[in-house]
Amino acid sequence: MDIKFVNTIIFVRDIQKSKQFYSQVFGLNIIEDHGTIVIFDNHFVIHNAASLINTIYKRPHIFSRFKQGHKNLVLYFECDQLEAIYEQIKKEKVKIIHDIEEQTWGQKVFRFYDFDRHIVEIGEPFRIKDFGNRNTEITSKNRWR
Repeated sequence: MDIKFVNTIIFVRDIQKSKQFYSQVFGLNIIEDHGTIVIFDNHFVIHNAASLINTIYKRPHIFSRFKQGHKNLVLYFECDQLEAIYEQIKKEKVKIIHDIEEQTWGQKVFRFYDFDRHIVEIGEPFRIKDFGNRNTEITSKNRWR
């Protein structure tokens, strides 16, 4: 079973301001821009905080209680044997945030806290660009635009 580190995802309050900052000030190239999530080169991703908090915790009203820098960094990995790694993680002494579930964009993932309470997400391999003409279907299914 291969687990591959994919991206570091940071929560941001203002996606446009952050996108401009990281692209213009840092000079990072934007690979994909889906409105509430922007993927840069070098495995760096910004995601609209309110949107991602709702996706993870299913409670949109808690966004205002989150301070940036706390419960808003996701270490994202992909694994082609999602069920097997999920069973392995369950044996560890970590808190599972939620079991394997399909996200609005069609990917199956689960999330847990590591020993330092960082959010770790493991999902099945997934790339929106792999879906070609299905982009319209995926976009309408998710809230990235």
